[in-house]
Amino acid sequence: MKKTNPYSDCSCRYFARPGAGNTGKALEAVAQRANELGIRKIIIPTYSGKSALAAAKIIPSVKIIAVTTAAGFEKPNAQTMKDTTRQKLMSLGIPVLTCTHAFGGVGRSVRKKLGSYQIDEIIAYTLRIFGQGTKVAIEAALMAADAGYVRTDEDIISTGGSSTGLDTALVLQPANASSFLDLKIREFVCKPVDF
Repeated sequence: MKKTNPYSDCSCRYFARPGAGNTGKALEAVAQRANELGIRKIIIPTYSGKSALAAAKIIPSVKIIAVTTAAGFEKPNAQTMKDTTRQKLMSLGIPVLTCTHAFGGVGRSVRKKLGSYQIDEIIAYTLRIFGQGTKVAIEAALMAADAGYVRTDEDIISTGGSSTGLDTALVLQPANASSFLDLKIREFVCKPVDF
């Protein structure tokens, strides 16, 4: 009878600092791990579209889903991604999801008007103890699941960053926002050490 190990060894790429300068190396780590695990869908959160365009060049063999900020995130009635960039991504077969942030919808409005934090923002602050990119990766996965871009019964890689670019990637099983506590983080592919 063949024995199996009760564990597996895998590596995590740790960046000294967070930020956009890690995007290329983060995407390289994502490509390698996706290939090793046979993962077919990768979520790339992106304000401007630059990270999603970079992912399309580095990881052309998987389905990339770009998740951008909700309309009105920076100012009323405005989108952070230019229409020309959105069209370019869509021409490459990359859907661009624009919707309410899973951890910053109605609860953020209550905080802004009444000064009282709601559970969604408390969850966001809690996830930031692992770094901003971890919170973003989980939030984008919830948003993509709610929009039907990813299934909740298969693993994906979801990425995140700290303001601009990418510095974090997680292998996870997504969940819908209404079932947030069913989301399962399987692995960290990369993340910053200092944040």
